[in-house]
Amino acid sequence: MVRIHAQLTAARPDQGRYCAHMAFPYPVFLDLTGVAVLVVGGGPVALRKAQGLAESGAIVTVVAPTIVEGLVDVATHLLRRPYESSDVEGFQLVMTATNDPEVNAQVGRDATALQIWVNSADDRDNCSFILPAVARRGLITVAVSTGGSSPALAGRLRTDIATTHLTAATEFAAADLGRQRAEIHATGASTEDIDWTERVEVALRGETESGAGRDAR
Repeated sequence: MVRIHAQLTAARPDQGRYCAHMAFPYPVFLDLTGVAVLVVGGGPVALRKAQGLAESGAIVTVVAPTIVEGLVDVATHLLRRPYESSDVEGFQLVMTATNDPEVNAQVGRDATALQIWVNSADDRDNCSFILPAVARRGLITVAVSTGGSSPALAGRLRTDIATTHLTAATEFAAADLGRQRAEIHATGASTEDIDWTERVEVALRGETESGAGRDAR
């Protein structure tokens, strides 16, 4: 089983009951702007991964003997050949999406040996990180994970949460509360000392501090 080196993440199951009962217990959002990412694989799954990475600002390199047409428009660099162990060098993030378990495992070993974060599609044993089911609206992003145990369940929960909570009201609230935080920071004050409960409730009702609603903005 591939595991990232200790320099990159805390030790796993022997460090507490939470880690012992849940794989990949530390969720995080990444800023991939300008980050070099390698995608190994040239099919539809690789295309979806490359598209998401490119939309997040990553510089995507794809290596695969056969590459679907859409990858030509998404990837910054294309290597039309089989994967080689040295391909992972120089990348900060690696994703593998081939239909060959041996290749996926080799990519995992190579990336881990160089302390590079690696994800393998539908193969959590060769991952040092996994990807959640995601829904977005405006400034809000909802991410749901089952620790890799059931992507289908994560997808269902993501859809349920998005349908119930990702509404025009929450989109407005996120933008207005962000504006309020920026105004507070501009005065040199901290937002950590403020009780945001009432402000959140007001924003979710579609009102600003001045009483104006969503339709007035």
